[in-house]
Amino acid sequence: MATEHRAGFLPADADAYRLRLTGAERDEVAALARRLAGTVPALVDDPGWLATARRLGNRLPARLLDTVRAFRHDPGKGGVLLVSGLPLHEDALPETPGGAGSVERAATLPAATAVLIGLQLGEIVAYRQEKSGALVQNVVPVRGLEASQSNAGSVPLEFHIENAFHPYRPDFVGLNCLRQAVGQKAGTLVSSIRRALPVIEESDRRVLHQARFVTAPPPSFRSGGSTEAHPVLDGSPDDPNIRVDFNATSALDDEAKQALERLRVIMMDLSTAVELSPGELVFVDNRVVLHGRAPFTPRYDGRDRWLQRVFVHLDNRRTRVHRTDNGAVMG
Repeated sequence: MATEHRAGFLPADADAYRLRLTGAERDEVAALARRLAGTVPALVDDPGWLATARRLGNRLPARLLDTVRAFRHDPGKGGVLLVSGLPLHEDALPETPGGAGSVERAATLPAATAVLIGLQLGEIVAYRQEKSGALVQNVVPVRGLEASQSNAGSVPLEFHIENAFHPYRPDFVGLNCLRQAVGQKAGTLVSSIRRALPVIEESDRRVLHQARFVTAPPPSFRSGGSTEAHPVLDGSPDDPNIRVDFNATSALDDEAKQALERLRVIMMDLSTAVELSPGELVFVDNRVVLHGRAPFTPRYDGRDRWLQRVFVHLDNRRTRVHRTDNGAVMG
């Protein structure tokens, strides 16, 4: 596990992976990202461009590759990986996008950086019904959607795993910070079931392991209906995965409803804030970590908070039937 710490990120007992690149390492990443960004046709979603990204990613600095590989093997108690000191030319950034469904299809330096690192965890994937299937998605405030429970909002976002309703949820979610909210601490909140499990009553664990819950798709997915009944906790009783969206998951009976509410309180009580700065990239393990958003006030002046999001699957073969021509987008 990486042992280098950045003060103020997470408390020591969160067991988070953190790596701050040296100047030489940052230059190495920048050279690879610039080379990738300039690869014809310079489009993130192009299969040939992605193939080049897979090859170039193997040349990332050894410390970075070691840390990513260790996190992939076991995400630790906190389930979070933070990489700091990534190349970013803030002065060259355009204005923060302000439209709904904003994505990054051009192979910019930040997009190339996120893809290079993400491909060392697994395969970058996307969902055709969400943000038009773009592999790199902008997470920005959108005027008129301030109160929405979506990546376009600016009110508190309920704790959730990404696409909790979907049978092929991302294994990891990456958030690359291009711009932080001016004068505000607009943190991403995280809470790990690995930290919470010891304080969950055994009776609640039994209920949460049963298929007594349903989850509706989020607004960003633009898809109706809900999934079949599912458990909130599954896998090993001693180290379960978690599948819940406290804004969209409903219990099917009163006992399950009470257990779900007690879980919500525990996860909130044990949450910590990841306050990303420009040039920082965080990956959360979407199997064991819930994430949410602290509130902030957008100014809509072109300088608002701007994150870029990527999804990663460990086993791309399991979704092959849903991906045309073995591409990266699930239909």
